[in-house]
Amino acid sequence: MTAHRFANKVAFVTGAGSGIGRATARAFAAEGADVVVADIDSAGNKETARLAAEHGGRVLTVECDVISSSDIRAAVEQTVREFGRLDVAFNNAGIEQPPAPLVDISEDEWSRLLDIDLRSAFLCMKYEIPAMLENGGGSIVNTSSGAGVVGIRGQAAYVAAKHGLIGLTKSAALDYAAQGVRVNAICPGIIETPMMDRFSGGTPEGRARVIGQEPVGRMGSPEEIASAVLWLSSDLGAFATGHAMVVDGGQTVGI
Repeated sequence: MTAHRFANKVAFVTGAGSGIGRATARAFAAEGADVVVADIDSAGNKETARLAAEHGGRVLTVECDVISSSDIRAAVEQTVREFGRLDVAFNNAGIEQPPAPLVDISEDEWSRLLDIDLRSAFLCMKYEIPAMLENGGGSIVNTSSGAGVVGIRGQAAYVAAKHGLIGLTKSAALDYAAQGVRVNAICPGIIETPMMDRFSGGTPEGRARVIGQEPVGRMGSPEEIASAVLWLSSDLGAFATGHAMVVDGGQTVGI
């Protein structure tokens, strides 16, 4: 990695309390950014802040419900108040769908998943983009999934949200490209996270089942996704906008 690609930059990370969010917050901090860690999980968020602060930069901890417009607005305003600017946002918060055929998904489950996995990114960008424009632009990465580019049996709500997130990303990218705000999506495959533990049941059999979907024969690490997010967010990715970068060990290649 190039050292300190994000010196004098401010990065805002949602879903920072564990998994990919935590790894990415730490990676931004390691490369010189001041980092805002936002999560509804206060304990996990504080632990991420502690780990990010080990790199010596400034870290702001914000407890935030990403489906609350007022929470998101307040978090972005606090970021600008504390650090004077916003340069990078990683809109990563999300939940999984327990496997179920479409007719067995309740309306409440559908609404909750679409709210957290799709509407939250709209709310985040609604407040992040004006803050970025105050300083001439910035970079946003939204967390989609391999489920954003293929259909998956038993995952209708999750797939709908993640496909929608890619469409949202592409449209936002076109809206603000000329004003210096780049908007991209990252599409992880099967990654070693607490979410994947819940999805697989955390048993050896469940883990073997999901790993069996990966041509590379293993789960990815949160740090591998973080490195892709940092590339998209950095000047190395300066000509990329509206792109959905699939980082999935080949999982969706043959589908």
